[in-house]
Amino acid sequence: MPEVSVDINGRKYRMACEPGQEDHLVGLAERFNRVIDSFKGSFGEIGDNRLTVMAGIAVLDELTEAERRIATLEAALAAAEVLATGAEARIAAGLNAASERLEAVAEAINQVVADSRD
Repeated sequence: MPEVSVDINGRKYRMACEPGQEDHLVGLAERFNRVIDSFKGSFGEIGDNRLTVMAGIAVLDELTEAERRIATLEAALAAAEVLATGAEARIAAGLNAASERLEAVAEAINQVVADSRD
């Protein structure tokens, strides 16, 4: 299993990951470190453990908000699919009705032509 070295809050950590996920893990660690740096800028030195816990909770808060937004979008998509299905049915019914009227007009024209030949 591959290992990468990441820097979080000025400390190096060696972490294992799945093959091919090395860059992804480094990117996640860099993003997490930016959150910690942001808190350090806002609150100063408040202790490594507290800083890490605050950053972890902030990241989970972002994740929870993203999950909520995804659920809202999924619900909107499901509603749109229902509306689209209803619209397709109404369009199909309208086309069938128009087709029947056109057939009736064609039959009437054919009858007029046939009657005029007699």
